[in-house]
Amino acid sequence: MSNVDSIPFSTTLHVRDTCLCLHVQRAARALARRFDVAMKPIGLNNGQFSLMMSLNRPVPATMKSVCDLLAMDRTTLTAALKILERRGLVKSAVDPKDRRGKLLTLTDAGMAMLMAALPIWTRVHGEIDVELGDGGADAVRQTLAPIR
Repeated sequence: MSNVDSIPFSTTLHVRDTCLCLHVQRAARALARRFDVAMKPIGLNNGQFSLMMSLNRPVPATMKSVCDLLAMDRTTLTAALKILERRGLVKSAVDPKDRRGKLLTLTDAGMAMLMAALPIWTRVHGEIDVELGDGGADAVRQTLAPIR
């Protein structure tokens, strides 16, 4: 071992046990896995469901509005959209108001997939609400809501 100062292992344990970021990341991964497993039979994952639900609007969505809603950068959104577009679930078109932008919509197949996914989401979400108890899910949502 070098002569460089080191961080005591007790500090590592303290960070492990108290780091809010770590705990939120672990909880998010566990929650995501739960929805991924539930939606696997219809061929979606939780991220695809959220993205497709964000496109369920009366007018086509802009890339910026979807990025803002999903707290996602443009590059990540573009990669996620490519998969859904190849599957015929989403389509993009040039924005006539800004030719540099895209407008995003669900296809009929995408809407059918979203309709199949919604009861699964509702069931799993209901199970989690019950597990969290009275007001638990609302408290988590309020705590994690972005500060505006």
